[in-house]
Amino acid sequence: MSRRHDALVVGGGLAGAALARQLAAAGRDVLLLERQSGPHDKVCGEFLSGEAVLYLRRLGLDPAALGALPLDSLSIAGRGEAGRCCRLPFPAFSLSRRRLDEALLAHAAAAGAELRRGAGVRVLERDGNGNGWQARLEDGSRVQAREAFLATGKHDLRGWRRPPGRQPDLLGFKLHLRLARQQAMALGRGVEIGLFPGGYAGLQPVEGGRANLCLLVRRGAFAALGGQWPALLAAITASCPHLARRLSGAMPLWERPLAIAAIPYGFVQRGSDGCWRLGDQAAVIPSFAGEGMSIALHSAHLAAACHLRGEDAAAFQHRLAHDVGPLVARATLLSRLLVRPGGQALLLGAARALPFALSAAASLTRLPRHALRGTGLNPAEALARLA
Repeated sequence: MSRRHDALVVGGGLAGAALARQLAAAGRDVLLLERQSGPHDKVCGEFLSGEAVLYLRRLGLDPAALGALPLDSLSIAGRGEAGRCCRLPFPAFSLSRRRLDEALLAHAAAAGAELRRGAGVRVLERDGNGNGWQARLEDGSRVQAREAFLATGKHDLRGWRRPPGRQPDLLGFKLHLRLARQQAMALGRGVEIGLFPGGYAGLQPVEGGRANLCLLVRRGAFAALGGQWPALLAAITASCPHLARRLSGAMPLWERPLAIAAIPYGFVQRGSDGCWRLGDQAAVIPSFAGEGMSIALHSAHLAAACHLRGEDAAAFQHRLAHDVGPLVARATLLSRLLVRPGGQALLLGAARALPFALSAAASLTRLPRHALRGTGLNPAEALARLA
């Protein structure tokens, strides 16, 4: 059996790597386990709100230096030809998860965290005396720690499954593309949402001249199309001419899209099972609300602060649920509307009739200011500097 670490962090995504970096920088003995052996992509909208950028800069990372692209507009389109567009009411950026996650992992290791890659966890449990934790890895080895932090993203660890959320019937897909030159110029620095029967898709530029197409679709709608990606893509472009035009002549950069199922969208961990749950293991906000990465980084910051003050996992989960519960609920309500015909018609009508409707909807799903005060910055002033 290896030495007993102060903290075992399971999962090297945004939440896990950010937490490991902060605890290691504070002098804690941190073991960070990441099951993937190398850089990889994830099903994610890759949207960084200003709040996420504040947290990254506090960690010592500058998204612009990593190639993040500024975003300045939001549009939504359905069966009509023209998308309804507005200026984003807050600063935002776009950066691929492959690049951002790698930068954070390197940052955690540089701060002193022990990083093990290709280290999947098979079993996580309390140790025999109940005063710490032990994990059995897929290679048969075991590790021990005083505290365990679960940050495995949208994937559940065996024995630590989250309950269904308020909207558990969605499938997620993601594909990077290279748009035709004219369409890439037309997309510019915008985020475009296209509605189709049973779901919605988001398109935005990412670094390297690429575009990220990420979408959610109801399980039943996908099954009705034979459960095939080409049929789904054809249905999307047939239902949304605006998105069809953007994708005309586009070259897929991957052989097939990434896919994920059984996601408990709308879930918020309110109680405590003893383990510190971060990121999507604590709160799952529907994609395109724009705050998924901010919530992950916020959970890492809050967990580090609580742990270093000597608070327990229960106190942390309560505070995190207080911070993010309302915005997850609002985003889930919006997502429910986006995947239903009546809701889609309602939202498109509101976008046509009320010029401020899109920007208002975007603003309703942001981290509250009281949650950001722990960054040590004045949120209003800091976000104004980003704009």
